[in-house]
This record gives sequence, C-alpha cells and structure tokens, in this order.
Amino acid sequence: MGYNGRRMSGSRSRSRRSEAAIMIQTLERVLMFPALLLYLELVLHIYMKTSLAYAPVYIVFSLAAGLFLSALTLAWPPRTNSIIAKILAVVISVIYGVEIIAKTILQTYYGPSALGVAAGNKLTDYADVIVSTVIRSIPILLVLLLPAVLICIFGNDFPGFERFDVRFAGIVLGGCILCHILGIGVTLLPWRGDVTPAMLYQMDTNMNDQVEQLGLLTMLRLDVKHMIIPVKNTMGSDFSGIDILTPPGGSSSSASSGSSSQTADPTPVTDTSPNVMDVDLAALAENGANDDIKWLAGYFNSVAPTKKNEYTGMFEGYNVIEVVIEGFSGYAIDPELTPTLYKLTHEGFVFNNYYTALHYTSTSNGECQTLLGLYPKNGNPITMKRTGEVTFQKDGQTVGYNAYLTLPQQLKRAGYSVLGYHANSEMYGRALSHSNLGYDWHQFQVGDLKSSSRGTLSEFEGLEVSDSGKLLWPQRDTHMIEASVDDYINSDQPFHVYYLTISGHMPYSNNRVVAPYRETVRALPYSETTQNYVATVMEVDRALELLIQKLEAAGKLEKTLIVATGDHIPYFNVDTLEELAGQKFGSSEDTQNLNEKNLNFDVYKNSLILWSASMEEPVVVDKPCCQVDILPTVSNLLGLEYDSRMLAGSDILSDSEGLVVFTSRCWRTDRGFYNRFTGEFTPAEGVSMTAEEQDSYVSAMKKLVGYKLDSTAMIVENNFYQAVFGG
Repeated sequence: MGYNGRRMSGSRSRSRRSEAAIMIQTLERVLMFPALLLYLELVLHIYMKTSLAYAPVYIVFSLAAGLFLSALTLAWPPRTNSIIAKILAVVISVIYGVEIIAKTILQTYYGPSALGVAAGNKLTDYADVIVSTVIRSIPILLVLLLPAVLICIFGNDFPGFERFDVRFAGIVLGGCILCHILGIGVTLLPWRGDVTPAMLYQMDTNMNDQVEQLGLLTMLRLDVKHMIIPVKNTMGSDFSGIDILTPPGGSSSSASSGSSSQTADPTPVTDTSPNVMDVDLAALAENGANDDIKWLAGYFNSVAPTKKNEYTGMFEGYNVIEVVIEGFSGYAIDPELTPTLYKLTHEGFVFNNYYTALHYTSTSNGECQTLLGLYPKNGNPITMKRTGEVTFQKDGQTVGYNAYLTLPQQLKRAGYSVLGYHANSEMYGRALSHSNLGYDWHQFQVGDLKSSSRGTLSEFEGLEVSDSGKLLWPQRDTHMIEASVDDYINSDQPFHVYYLTISGHMPYSNNRVVAPYRETVRALPYSETTQNYVATVMEVDRALELLIQKLEAAGKLEKTLIVATGDHIPYFNVDTLEELAGQKFGSSEDTQNLNEKNLNFDVYKNSLILWSASMEEPVVVDKPCCQVDILPTVSNLLGLEYDSRMLAGSDILSDSEGLVVFTSRCWRTDRGFYNRFTGEFTPAEGVSMTAEEQDSYVSAMKKLVGYKLDSTAMIVENNFYQAVFGG
C-alpha cells in the first residue's frame, strides 16, 4: 500500500507538472502576437529615432491588438491555427517595412485611406527612388521580418497551435478589451506638450505624431475607423485673442523700396480700409446649415482682416502668369548659371524671409497652399485632390467645391481667360481639381473625363514622346513653355496662366533634363547629385527666359505679372542644399522623415518671385512669409475684391505681422520663433517682451496656428465658400 501510495503521488505530481507545462505553453501561445507587435513597434521607433517617452501608450495598445490577433488563431484546428498565425505574422511585419519605406520617400506614414491616391499616381516615376530606398532598407527590413520568418520555419513545432475552444478565445478577447480600455486611459494621463496622445486619438490628421505617440498599428486602426466614422470638430469655440497678428499702432507696410525706406509723396492718400467683402459672417455663425459652418463663420469673423496699402492695385488689369516649380530651392540661384532667376528675385519684390515649409503630400500640398491660400490637411483625404472630388446637392443639382477666393475664380469673374498646364500624366486628381478651380486645364493623356461638368479639360499636345507614343519623363520645362505659349500670347483678352513644372523632379540622376547642361555643371565643385540638381534649376531658368522673350515679342511683357514659387524643397537631398548654401541643416534622413525636431528650419528658406518689367526698382520685404501668403498678396496687388479673413495666409505687403507655420506646429513670426518640441519661444533680434507678454502672445498664437491648420478640411468638406458667397 505504501508503494501504491507513492506511485499515485508520483502520478499526481507528473500530472501537475504536465498541467503546468500546458499552462505555460498556452500563455506563450497567447502572448506570441503581443510580443511580435511590441517588437515591431520598438524596432520602428528606435530606427526612426522617435521619442520613446510614449512607450507606455503603444505598449498597452500593442498588447490589446496582439491579444485580438491571438484570439483569431486559437479557435480552429491546429493546421488552420498555424496557417493563420504565419500569414498574419508575415503580413504585419511587411506592413511595418512598407510604412518605413513610405515614410522615407513620401515623408509620412500612409494609412488605408491613402491607398486610392497611391494607386492613382504614377509610381513608375518614382521607380529609381523606390528601388534605391528598398535596397538601402534591406537590413532594417530583415530585422522586422526575423520573428515572422522564425514563426514560419518553426511554427509547426511551436507549442499551443493545438485547438482551443471558442470560450478560451473569448477569454482572450476579453483581455484585449481590458487592455484597450487601459490604453485609452494611458492616453488621458497628463502628458506634456502641445500635441498629446489624447488629442491624437481623436484626430484624423498628424499621422506621424500618431505613430510616434500611439504606435503604427493604432494609427492604421484609427485611419480605418475615421474612414467609416468621420471625426467631429474638437477645437472649441474660444476665438478670443486670435487677432494677435494685428500690429499695435502698425505701419503702412513692412516693405521698403531699394535698400532704404521709400520716400512717399505726401499728396496721395493711401486707402487703408480692410480687405473684406460685404458678407454677414456673424449671421452665418448663428444660422449656418450645420455646426461646422457656424464654427468657421465665427472663427473668420474673429480674425483681424489685413488692410489695403500703397501697393493695392499696383498691377490692376495685368496678365498674370503663376509658376509652381517642382523641387525648387533658392539656394541654387546663381547670377551666372541662372541669370533669369537671379534677375526676377532681385529686381522685383525681394523676400528675404520666405519659406516653403513641407506639409502633407509634398507637391500637392505646395499647390494647395499656393492656389487655395490654405494649409493642407495633415492627413487624408488630400486637400487639393479633394476639391475636385467632393460634390454637394444644391436645389436638386449636383455642384462641386466652390473655390470662390482662388485666383482663377477671381480673374475669371474679372473677364480673364484662365489656362493651366502640367507636362505630366494624371497625378493627385489634378484633372478634376484644377478644372474645378476654373482652369482650362491641359495635361498629358488625361483620359475621358467628359462626364465632368466642372471645367474644361484638354490633352496637352506637342510634348516630347517616344517612338511608341509614351511621354518622355521628366519633360523639359522649356518644351512645356514652347508647346503652350501660343495658346494665349496673342490674346486680346487679359490672361491668367498657371504652370506646374516637372523638370526638377527627383531623383537627380544624369537624365534627359541634365543633358543640355552637363558640360557646364560638371565643372562645378559639387557632388554629381548636386551638379545634376543645379542643371534642373538651369532648365527652369531657361524656361522662364523663353517665357519672357515670348511676352516681350508679343508686346505683353510690361503688362504681365510673373509669380513663381517652389512647391517644396528637394527634401530627399538635404546634403545638396548644404553644399549650395554652405551651412548645416540636419540630415537628409531627418528631412525625409519630416523629423523637424532635429532640423535647422532655414532648410525651408526659399525665393519667391513677384516681378513685372514695369517695376522701376526692387521692393525689399523682411517679413516672415510662406506659400499661403501668395494668394492674398497677389489679390491685393491686382486690386481684386477679396476677403482677407477667410484665407490662412495674409497680404505680405500689409502692416499685419508675418507668420510661417511648419507641419510640426512650430512657427515663426516677426516677434520670434516657437519650438513645439521644447515649448520654448525665442524672441527675434531687437524684440523685447516681458514674461507675461510672452506667455500671452505664445498662447494666442498657438490657438491661431491650430485653427489655421485644422480648419481647411472643414472648409472643403462643408463647401464653406458656397455658404458664404452662394453661386
């Protein structure tokens, strides 16, 4: 009996050890996906050099998402469990790798809401960049894929693929829900900074910040959620103090003629009335069709308008040619290599503190700021593209977005012919968006858009094609001018022409644009990439030279205003800009990743062209300014009636304070620079403020900057200008 007792005792002991082993195996199996997601998040954050201070947030969210994925692989037969687990592990790991590559090339992580844009764009144009980035990223891609590879190889021997019943999977799902609730609770902790996890969890913008603070998988989940359930306005309605840009006392203008203050004729009286229109924003704030329209009306009604000034109507009745230059930086301008650019930037209005800050979707965002006078939404849908897609019902009719304050709409109402050209195929929905703005739009092989009633559209004939009829890429800007100028140059009607160039598109390889200038640039003391970039700027220079020659030959030069800006800097090649500027800006990696906390913001400094041959001397402007300021400035110079309150930018030549807003919500004004990452405000040279004045100023400016950045989507999605101005 003693023997039997000992045998039974040993059996119970082995049984307990077996049960304990099963429990451990079960726990290992359940925690496999939480561990995988935590591994992927940490690798991504370390590799992308983002802050690890928010690790508690994405650790808890990774645990919740991991438990959900584990539950999906617990309730099936062993083989099915194994297959599902392997597929999920590989797919999720690949997603993390793809997002790193997207961030490197396009400066932002891409959610599911952007897949339509990616599919519609010609990614073959980026083939060289994509391939080179993937090759450079092979080490990090292997690190990301390592756990998934191990699961695929050893998965059949991995404990816990045995079938579990649905009840156990339910228990795991319960753990997922509890961790998710805990994650939301962690976001509500008193995190420091202007952008916090709690704010980001309620936003459909700022994807880069969402990834840094909430984790990549949470950003993707929120993106899907917001595609189904749009976010609501959470900005509040405190509009006090947002007239902060109005100068106390003020002066008539911040510009000066030549190198010294302009001597004004004491006889003429300058009209300094506000640039506003006869609209009742207060009434709209009370009786708007929905809460968003009411909010926008209340916001714009609280914004201080800019005033007319000595430059109002200076170019009234002039033809207007506006050029957005692909990948342009003023650091490449040289009096010998680019004499036309040098002339236009030194003999017209000279802007010493002009910036082309990067925002969401690079070229499309540059167009958004320049053409709409608004900052683009920092997320999907892409603002410029959306203006061509969105439709509304009015009196039983389908209408498009009302771009009432844009230059083509203003000038069309003034009797101008309005044309636009882009020597490339369809990207970012320009066929619809630019036609909707009012342009008689021309681009290469646009396809059949006869069903669109929101503008005219033409194939851009006369461009360079291969023997098979394929558009040669990139097109030379000189050829674009040559192929289009006869459409308008001899018109008896005043004209407004918009050009979006392409020759300066990355990568800066030894391509067909470089070829005519190769011998010249190879003598420059720069790397070959920088030499090639300079060649693309020389091509832009020759295109503008050709345009001026054509205008002069037609007798139209004296009565034409030329406006030109870059869409964005060559952000993939900061080392090129450092060579040209002779100063350090930060790494190309930081610029590619839009990691502005490590950048010298002077990397965004650029040249803005506002020039007419009728100007007798240059006008120097030191005010900080940027792309959104172009539309109101040009509107004022042309003497057009517009409402300065309802644009994100302001007339650079007015007496209002200058403002440049960066995508990270850092900003620069006449009075100083605010760094969102440190929370510090650095007064500009010669500016003196008490601590109390500084705190009040920074608080008001942060509120205003937030409103400027976040109101654009509300304007577009609610057709706000239609509500204000009607048809």
